[in-house]
Amino acid sequence: MCYRSAKQRSRLRPADTDTTFLLWLCALLVFWLPILQCPACQAKQTATLLEVDGAIGPAISDYLQRGFQRSEQLQASVIIIRIDTPGGLDHSMRQIIRAILASPIPVITYVAPDGARAASAGTYILYASHVSAMSPATNLGAATPVAIGGIHGKQKKPGDEEKSDNNLKPGSTMEKKIINDASSYIKALAARHGRNEEWAVKAVRESVSLSAGEALAIGVIDIIAANIDDLLSQVDGRQVAMESGRETIALHDVTVIAIEQTWRTRLLAVISDPNIAYILLLLGVYGLIYELANPGVFLPGVAGAIALFLAFYAFQILPVNYSGLGLIVLGIALLLGEAFVPSFGSLGIGGIVAFAAGSLILMEDQQLRISRSIIVGTTVTSAVLLLLLAGRFATLRNRKIESGTEAMIGKTGEAAEDFDGEGRIWFGGESWQARCTESVTEGEKVRITGHDGLCLTVEKITKET
Repeated sequence: MCYRSAKQRSRLRPADTDTTFLLWLCALLVFWLPILQCPACQAKQTATLLEVDGAIGPAISDYLQRGFQRSEQLQASVIIIRIDTPGGLDHSMRQIIRAILASPIPVITYVAPDGARAASAGTYILYASHVSAMSPATNLGAATPVAIGGIHGKQKKPGDEEKSDNNLKPGSTMEKKIINDASSYIKALAARHGRNEEWAVKAVRESVSLSAGEALAIGVIDIIAANIDDLLSQVDGRQVAMESGRETIALHDVTVIAIEQTWRTRLLAVISDPNIAYILLLLGVYGLIYELANPGVFLPGVAGAIALFLAFYAFQILPVNYSGLGLIVLGIALLLGEAFVPSFGSLGIGGIVAFAAGSLILMEDQQLRISRSIIVGTTVTSAVLLLLLAGRFATLRNRKIESGTEAMIGKTGEAAEDFDGEGRIWFGGESWQARCTESVTEGEKVRITGHDGLCLTVEKITKET
């Protein structure tokens, strides 16, 4: 084998060096180009999957909004909301719709699996989404606003058409205003995405429903898909109306990432019912009051603090009127004040009125009003408990002192020695320094009238004849 010396290598012509470099470059391109063109080596796209199964409420709204934020962090190409809902709260629905319309990522609402539905609030969400899709054996519609009394709503029964928690009579001005507002809202959503506006209004005014096939035929939805893979293949290349303008969805080799509901969402699903949050608030306040009245018990104070923080945790996503919350606190304070100030009942009555008024206006949303029966029950119970507590405070205040130097006043002692001015007496088996304005002889009975530090003031007991 022949080796060139350093001097010989330094004499290579520039043309030889350039040729060698080009040969190496061609070899690298021939080797790497097929690998770079391989689909498995290209950057994969992601689609996030959010599951909604049940009524639309504050917990679901919070879950979806956090899911959208997580999707942005993952740089997802699309967001899929797989939904099966009987409806829910208008306040929560509008929060979700605002999040969908403001999303920089296309949102696909997919009614699935077979047998699922997107009724009431679900229909609005379907209309608001950039792409609306359904599984073959599903349905949507019945989007007429219904007055409900809690998170989970109430299903109407035959003969109940004229009953509602908010006392709205069919044909009343309030009902017309609500239906007109809902009709305009869903019509605007339909116009934004070029869907059937006429049927959307009909779904609100007449509570009509459609199957998946019928909805596709009249332009209410965009796609019927058997599964997620079928859905993504049909969405690929579709143009959608985003907030920034029309965009084309381009999908290839998509990885679907499911965003599960956390313990936070499950906890909120339980405590975000206004009635439960309200009761937790009261339990928290009463627990702390009891702990302050009985220091050292600990359990009521600990349980009350936990209940209070859970209530505040729920209030952060509920439409709370803080004037109502302030009135509730004021009412409790006035009822407690009845125990210490001789107001002849004026503080107590004012506290009950403030407490009841605050409970009635605590929630701003009409559909999130606290049940009136719960308000009446808790107001009466609160008044009774706090007045009993006030009575207990008054009893303790008027109770005769049983210990300490104050308890010695009025009791009888016996002189331990002769003294004039100051000397010692026996009381309770103990020797005490005492002062008397008269001369006292040993063994004479004296009455304790006061004290100055550890020196007792006494007087002679005059025997009755």
